[in-house]
Amino acid sequence: MKTRDLVISALLTALAILIPVAFGGYLRVYIPPFSATLASHVPSMLAMLISPWAAVMVGLGSAFGFLLMLGPVIAARALIHVAFGVAGAYLIKKGFSFSKALIAVTPIHALGESLIVLPFGFDLYTAFVVVGIGTVLHHLADSAIAVVLYKAVSNSMSLSRRSS
Repeated sequence: MKTRDLVISALLTALAILIPVAFGGYLRVYIPPFSATLASHVPSMLAMLISPWAAVMVGLGSAFGFLLMLGPVIAARALIHVAFGVAGAYLIKKGFSFSKALIAVTPIHALGESLIVLPFGFDLYTAFVVVGIGTVLHHLADSAIAVVLYKAVSNSMSLSRRSS
């Protein structure tokens, strides 16, 4: 991995940890037993643009942040960020646009989070309807945030290159 990519990945990892730790109280939606922290997927989504390894690094950071704040069940759900991030990174490498990759990995994300809560005693309805559908909605909201950020950063980078 190039130094630049490693630094950006480290910054995204720091954000993935910081979002649940520092902003969870403000950005968290809690509908028991489901919880969602707005923007918590954004670092993992942006890491998809760098590489599969970046997606792994950021996804693990996200799981660590949630482990610190909300415990093992939510941390286990956050580990799914690794899976959808790697899948999305490979789709982008194959030529998918960022937006299309985000949409394509939505089922991986929702199904993964639904399945991972079953060993923690969640019933099928709670796992697949509450957690699964909640994850789809949360993924789509965070996808919109990630696309807006990506476009803003891309535009500012192209403007700064023109002025140099």
